[in-house]
Parts: sequence; C-alpha cells; structure tokens
Amino acid sequence: MGKMGQFNGKGLEELKKQLENLQDKQNEFFESCAKELAARLLSKVVKRTPVGDYSKEVTIVAKRNSKKHKKGETYKKKILPDGKMGGTLRRGWTIGEIQKEGGIYRVDIVNNMYYASYVEFGHRTANHKGWIPGRFMLTISERELEAIAPRVLENRIKEFMEGCLK
Repeated sequence: MGKMGQFNGKGLEELKKQLENLQDKQNEFFESCAKELAARLLSKVVKRTPVGDYSKEVTIVAKRNSKKHKKGETYKKKILPDGKMGGTLRRGWTIGEIQKEGGIYRVDIVNNMYYASYVEFGHRTANHKGWIPGRFMLTISERELEAIAPRVLENRIKEFMEGCLK
C-alpha cells in the first residue's frame, strides 16, 4: 500500500465560515447593488429631463448711463413676468422602495408630476392640430444603464467576493 499524505482540515473550516458569512450578507449586497443601479438611473434621467423656460424677452430703453448702456439706448432683457420658474419636472424624480419579489429586486423610478408622461412620450398640441414629440428621458436612460449594468455589477461582485473570502 502507498503512503497517504498528511491532511489539515483547518483551511476547510475557515472556508466553511467564510461561505456562511457570504450567505448572511448576500441580501444586503443585492439591495446595495439595486440602490446603486437606481441611483445611476436617477442621475441619468435627471440630467436628461428638460427644464421649462418661462422667460419673456422685452425691449428696454436705458434711463441713464450705466456700465453696459448709454442713456436712451434700447436693449433686450429676459424677465419672468409671472415669477414662474422651470425645473419642477426635473426635481420631481424620486427613487421608490426596494422590493424583493421572489429572486428579483425591483426599484421604481417615479415622477409624480401629472405631465411627466406627456413629456416622456409626446402629446398632441392644445388645438389638436399638431404633435409634440416625446423626449424619452427615462427610456434612453434605461437603455444606457442596461449597457453598463453588467460591468458595474461585475465589479461590485468582485469586490464583495474579495471582501468575504479573504
């Protein structure tokens, strides 16, 4: 009969503990990945969301000399006649709660402004004679995120595994 070598089971015990630790942290890890992807999507869609311009251009006659204009000179200036500012749609984007449905984590990106879908997908004009095309800010952002998500998740998984299996 041949010799059996020596065997030390201590390394296997450490591996077992590390794998148990990995299993305990996996839900937390999946939620953090979902949060990161949702934050990236939110960032992209907010940048892509248009801001309304409610300013009106008026012609003004200078009453006195100043650094920019001489007395009697006419110039154009943008004013907000009713104080209405743009950006409400852009500020309306929010991230919903993370929901686990079976093995799938779901996060909703929501804009509660009533006209968000009209800006996203387009709409008819007020007189019903024309069409305003959609801006597709969320749709395009989702496609961009789908393209980079595998790489982002791969890096996150690599970091997670290195941290758990030291």
